[in-house]
Amino acid sequence: MQTHGTVLSVSLEEARRVIAGAEQKAKQINQPSNIAVVDAGANLVAFERMDGAWLGSIDIAQNKAFTARAFDIETQKLADLSQPKEQFFGIQNSNHGRVMIFAGGIPLKRDGVVVGAIGVSGGMGEQDQAVAEAGAKAFDLKAKAA
Repeated sequence: MQTHGTVLSVSLEEARRVIAGAEQKAKQINQPSNIAVVDAGANLVAFERMDGAWLGSIDIAQNKAFTARAFDIETQKLADLSQPKEQFFGIQNSNHGRVMIFAGGIPLKRDGVVVGAIGVSGGMGEQDQAVAEAGAKAFDLKAKAA
């Protein structure tokens, strides 16, 4: 964990551990994925495009991570809140189109504070979510051991 002034953030070492956990799950379910980890400021810390992962999903994975950190919410939950007649309808049009409203983005927390996020894209929503959850779990295991 790095401390930037008073802001806690995901370190490069932690980001690599998150990606490794996510990649392991992606291999297990046979779904090549793009995996992005951002820091507390929603800046890209680490990225991996697995062999065979869709090129078009590179930007989506990074934007899912951005969205999860920018709003401190899982992107699949934001999807529910952004439907017609819901309070965040149209949010995907904000932030120059960077907001993603489908599964695969999860905030990374330490002691209840969001310190970064993971974004995954390359498969169907359930697959992206499973891979992102595995990455987040790898972060949680490290955070609890520290």
